Amino acid sequence: TSVLLLFSSMSRDLSELMKEATKEVHEQAENTPFMMNFQKGQVSLHEFKLVATSLYFIYSALEEESERNKDNPVYAPVYFPAELHRKAALEQDLEYFYGRNWKEEITCPEATQKYVERLHYIGKSHPELLVAHAYTRYLGDLSGGQVLKKIAQKALQLPSTGEGVAFFTFDGVSNATKFKQLYRSRMNALEMDLATKKRVLEEAKKAFLLNIQVFEALQELVTKGQENGHPVQLKAELRTRNINKSYEHGVAPGKESERINRRHTDMMPVTPLVRWILALSFLAMTVAVGLFVM
Repeated sequence: TSVLLLFSSMSRDLSELMKEATKEVHEQAENTPFMMNFQKGQVSLHEFKLVATSLYFIYSALEEESERNKDNPVYAPVYFPAELHRKAALEQDLEYFYGRNWKEEITCPEATQKYVERLHYIGKSHPELLVAHAYTRYLGDLSGGQVLKKIAQKALQLPSTGEGVAFFTFDGVSNATKFKQLYRSRMNALEMDLATKKRVLEEAKKAFLLNIQVFEALQELVTKGQENGHPVQLKAELRTRNINKSYEHGVAPGKESERINRRHTDMMPVTPLVRWILALSFLAMTVAVGLFVM
């Protein structure tokens, strides 16, 4: 019996095994009230910016290690920088929300830093495990990206032209379904023995756990009413080219600012509990919706 089980595990595709191995934690994320709240559009500018900040640090690390291992046979087949890399898109979003000096405005939360350190560690010491993080993150974001993009645009009244949601826009992927099939076939073709497959599956589950820790850290920040280590002011901090264009066409800055301030402060949650729920909804949705349709 053990021999048959061993043969079965060896012969099954890695993508199939990974989906099965993460099924339990996937279902937990899928059934949280956080995801349902985001589906209802219950997310504020404050929470959205916190999430974008954490994702920036995570993807910066993931893509640095992807570059390091782009010629390594244990990772090279799933290296798709033009199609998948998100760092540049997140930089666009952060500049949109924080302005040109956005790098000076953001800090990396401790839990996010732990995630970052794990990515650097495996990228340098165990690159074969990098595929677990790339698969769960990129294909999840690609799968759920368009749904999340529309929800965010509506909830935050963002421009339909895509400012603020570049993270969800995969310009290099013309057909998401076909690309995911290609990605899975490349991943399934990686040469791995059973022991390595098991380690990759464990790393995929660890990726979920690291995300949960990021959720908890954001919860604490929002409960304390902080953003990047500073008290959150109940005012709009949205800086966009659209606003600048309005000024150029004669719209009074004071009135425009007042309108945007009122729009976004009206969406700010009024209790710590509500802020906590909203802060986690976005990240939970990113993982749960994305993986659901992978």
